[in-house]
Amino acid sequence: MSSRAPVPPSAPPSARTPLLLACGGSFLAFLDAMITNLAVPDLAHDFEVGVTSVSWVVTIYAIPLAALLAPAGRLADVLGRRRLFLIGAAVFTAASLLVAVAPVFAALLVGRAAQGVGAALLIPASFAIVLADTAPERRAAAIALWSASASLAAVLGPVVGGVLVDAVGWRVLFCVNVPLGIWLLTRARQLPTAMPTPAQTRTAAAQRGRFPDATATALLTGGIAALVLGLTEAERWGWADPVTLACLIGGGAATLAAIGRSAGHPSPAIEVGLWRNRTYAAANAVSALFGAFLFASLLLGVLFLVSVWDYSALRAGLAMTPGAVFSALVGITISRSKRQASPRVLVVAGALTLAATAGALALWLPAEPSFLTAWLPGGFGLGLGIGAISVGSSSAAALSVDPTRFAAAVGLNIAARQIGGALGIAALAMLLESRAGSDPLTPYEHTYWLMAALSFAAAGAGLLLRPNRPETTTVPTPPPASPASVPAPTPVQSLADTRP
Repeated sequence: MSSRAPVPPSAPPSARTPLLLACGGSFLAFLDAMITNLAVPDLAHDFEVGVTSVSWVVTIYAIPLAALLAPAGRLADVLGRRRLFLIGAAVFTAASLLVAVAPVFAALLVGRAAQGVGAALLIPASFAIVLADTAPERRAAAIALWSASASLAAVLGPVVGGVLVDAVGWRVLFCVNVPLGIWLLTRARQLPTAMPTPAQTRTAAAQRGRFPDATATALLTGGIAALVLGLTEAERWGWADPVTLACLIGGGAATLAAIGRSAGHPSPAIEVGLWRNRTYAAANAVSALFGAFLFASLLLGVLFLVSVWDYSALRAGLAMTPGAVFSALVGITISRSKRQASPRVLVVAGALTLAATAGALALWLPAEPSFLTAWLPGGFGLGLGIGAISVGSSSAAALSVDPTRFAAAVGLNIAARQIGGALGIAALAMLLESRAGSDPLTPYEHTYWLMAALSFAAAGAGLLLRPNRPETTTVPTPPPASPASVPAPTPVQSLADTRP
């Protein structure tokens, strides 16, 4: 990856522009992911769609983000991190404007998909800026700041989203991205063009023209989309319907074809060679299962609070904030500890905590509002588990590979989480659709048992991690997403009839 001279510790403020931009890009991408959940009830009402359809607002963002994160990391090497950052910021900003003014639901989904593409370019480009434009002795602190910006988005997202939706409406959520995106574009253009070292020049010459394999990227994107479509619509179409079977079988085949093609390609879309390391493969499995749990919980909390407890969007956002703050504090505390537990201990303990919390909510979640005795303890339980497993899975992924492959390893691990999240939302929509019309709490009980099962599976995968203790604490912590989204969505009818 090409790089200009690292920024020394005594550099003037202008020399810290790359880090400021990198943190801004990370904050923007993750803030959008957090605040969108609070718009879902309003979207269902305004566009007159049910839970299956409205779930695509979240899922269609995650699909391109998951499929393009890994190849986008290679694009940063080929195009340059500054150029990729500019492209990602431009795409994300334009897509946000499209979503904000979308006249019909289809246009909104197109905009959300484009936002996912922009975020997939922004995240690895911003991370590359952190790694390449910071002096080695300051890199750990820079990575921590980059991660903290995403954690800040997780904390502010519920509050900001709730205030804006309650006061103005869901469209303003996406308008907020536009001035932030324009600021990123303006400042990023001021970055000097990278000046590669001789060794980097030789590497760039050897890789010139080697863009990520477009065929495998298309297969991966289409495969994930088909699997999600099949799972989401299976209850409505029927499991034996030819279209459902075509989506599930075709999606699985396309995904496997993308993996197989990447295994022997000189410029793979997926760095499958990393999976030869048992610990890294187990870390990816943990991330995928954790992603399914996490994405579901992010959406479920908003829908439960608004539809069952009749909270406004603002009140729902405020109710979700304590768990989000606790998750961020847990992650930061673990990362800064001089005697950090091993990744295996963190993952297994975190996953079992999530399983126990989900099981407790399945058994004792009340139909009447009970913030202090039910919601707040559940939020703290999820926050503890999410904070621990976030640090553990990312540490395991990074520490199990050679430092020269650190960025690729972290990128693929985040992609695994996004893929799991997309499939988790699809499974959630299917489960809720099948329980529509039943007792109001029944969908939540079944959903939480499913989430508990996912957490137990993540704990099992965590046992395959090596029990070693990290030598240092310089591994970045991925953003602990808002864990206070405890309960699950309601049937289609409650979504259509409820507006915060």
